[in-house]
Amino acid sequence: MANDRRPDDMVRITTPELANAFIEEQVALLKQQIGDRKVLLALSGGVDSSVVAALLIKAVGQQLVCVHVNHGLLRKGEPEQVIEVFRNQMKANLIYVDATDRFLDKLAGVNDPETKRKIIGNEFIEVFAEEARKLDGVECLAQGTIWPDILESENGIKAHHNAGGLPEDLKFELVEPVKVLFKDEVRMVGTCLGLPDSMVFRQPFPGPGLGVRCPGAITRDRLEAVRESDAILREEFAKNGLEGKVWQYFTVVPDFKSTGIKDGNRAFEWSVIIRAVNTTDAMTAEVENIPFELMQHLVKRITSEVKGVNRVLYDFTPKPTGTIEFE
Repeated sequence: MANDRRPDDMVRITTPELANAFIEEQVALLKQQIGDRKVLLALSGGVDSSVVAALLIKAVGQQLVCVHVNHGLLRKGEPEQVIEVFRNQMKANLIYVDATDRFLDKLAGVNDPETKRKIIGNEFIEVFAEEARKLDGVECLAQGTIWPDILESENGIKAHHNAGGLPEDLKFELVEPVKVLFKDEVRMVGTCLGLPDSMVFRQPFPGPGLGVRCPGAITRDRLEAVRESDAILREEFAKNGLEGKVWQYFTVVPDFKSTGIKDGNRAFEWSVIIRAVNTTDAMTAEVENIPFELMQHLVKRITSEVKGVNRVLYDFTPKPTGTIEFE
């Protein structure tokens, strides 16, 4: 499997036995490719980069340098989980960069969704490149490229989000150990590598993070309202057996306020929109039917626990006409 193509006769990895055979094969290939060189990896905490990190730790140990950039747009508890799993449990060589102020200062006053995306993407490359230049002897760059990424970039559906983008002075040999796998196979491999279910089965999360769930110009207080309401939604879905049943669910806090009443006083505050959808291929999506009692409970928790929020709305729009994300 040293080439760039998924073999036509490759058996889908659906069992621990097949996953362990893949791990054994990849570890041998990684040792062969890397030798005694150092490898750099941007570790987001998403399933693809986490599985690549775990594979590389198994293959080359401390030769791997993981860089986790916290751009301030991650979900509640995610940076802490990356540090706990990789630095504390797996003893990985992990560099943690809190670049929250840097990203949010650049995003201040920016309304246009595409401009926001570009700023987040470009700034991430800048921060990662700065960290890379501080290190000696790094010759390889590991990436969590998977088979659908390659297919979509070949078909012109989207730019290959993992390839390229680094400044000219940083020339690395690419290491892409899961590039022939589909997402469900990556998850199976991750489970066999001992990664926690909360990481392996994490629902899809966009590259720009909560930046696309805070429509309009991002402010810190509104971003915090997105983070806190999202944490409540995830907690309640887990408690009520919806965690593995619903494909993607999240909250959005749009940039408008409405009049409400709190403690007998007028409260001019934001609304939280809940979105919960099911899909097989993300090309179309159906809205999840949330039990009314659970919705009432969510409304009560969000309006009482999240600062600056006085309403909760539910988005009933399928895809099409709505997209899954808001921005």
